[in-house]
Amino acid sequence: MITAEDVLELPAASRAAASARLPLQVGSATSVSVVIPAKNAAAYVGETLASALAQREVTEVIVVDDGSTDETVAIVRDVRDSRLRFIHNDSAGVSAARNLGARHASGEWLLFLDADDRLRPGAVAALLAAARGAPRAVLVYGDYNTIDSEGRQIGRRELLKVRRKPSGDVLVRLTAGNFIVNGGIVLTRAEAFRAIGGFDVSLRYCEDWHCWCRLAAIGEFEFAPKLLLDYRLHTANTMNAAVRTPQDFLPAVARVFDDGLILARLPEGAARGLRQAAEIHLVTYSAMQAIRFGRYREAFTYLAMIGRRSPKSLPRSAIRIALARFGI
Repeated sequence: MITAEDVLELPAASRAAASARLPLQVGSATSVSVVIPAKNAAAYVGETLASALAQREVTEVIVVDDGSTDETVAIVRDVRDSRLRFIHNDSAGVSAARNLGARHASGEWLLFLDADDRLRPGAVAALLAAARGAPRAVLVYGDYNTIDSEGRQIGRRELLKVRRKPSGDVLVRLTAGNFIVNGGIVLTRAEAFRAIGGFDVSLRYCEDWHCWCRLAAIGEFEFAPKLLLDYRLHTANTMNAAVRTPQDFLPAVARVFDDGLILARLPEGAARGLRQAAEIHLVTYSAMQAIRFGRYREAFTYLAMIGRRSPKSLPRSAIRIALARFGI
């Protein structure tokens, strides 16, 4: 059996034939549509909108309201900008809201921004610059930092600014674990997003990871080594994250490794080892979240789970969990 560690060292030439990829036109498109799904986001949506509309390269911002019962709709409608569009979606979920916004988008690039996060100045410009340097890329991404409910920085990810994430053919590394995390740091070529069918609405968690993997199966990625987004941690989303367990993420693992488009592009015999790596990645993520929320007993339980599954993975997972304690 080929293990995950073996697969990560394989050259791209040893992977499945490039003919498995869908044909995509390569160009220098620069029009950008920002899609913001929003549900009861009145506390932050105004700031989120302002951060998107401040990006000169953004040609339109589409807010998809997913059945809000607070003042979200009124706040959005009060914004006066010709680039802003509003769509109503009847509580169909975040993936359906994103897909709906994408269907109405006119931009050649899409950026999916959560309604409580904010883009940093120059974020879209940085992503487009990276895209111009990688004309075959179907997805360009950067990095993020974390802020609290008041907008104060609480993460220390600037300490990782010298770190480079993968570019080019990233499918093997991406199926082993999601290194993108937040859609607000991603520009996706709209043609490619529609070609792979958008987000899977049947997945409750990790639907973005599955989507990125399908995109990686049809084209290249490019990394822009900059902090582009302030990812907000506040009462609502931290409470939601705090109760998640590794079991919540397993349906996404099953979906990724039962996807014919993805499997056709993986090296022969690699899926089993990569699936184990993905499971370990998500258990590590669960432990990191437990540490962030002070649930240390659970974190050690998850760490022990990793040790039983793959002793070789334990040191790296332990380091990631420790760094999470310091906002890294």
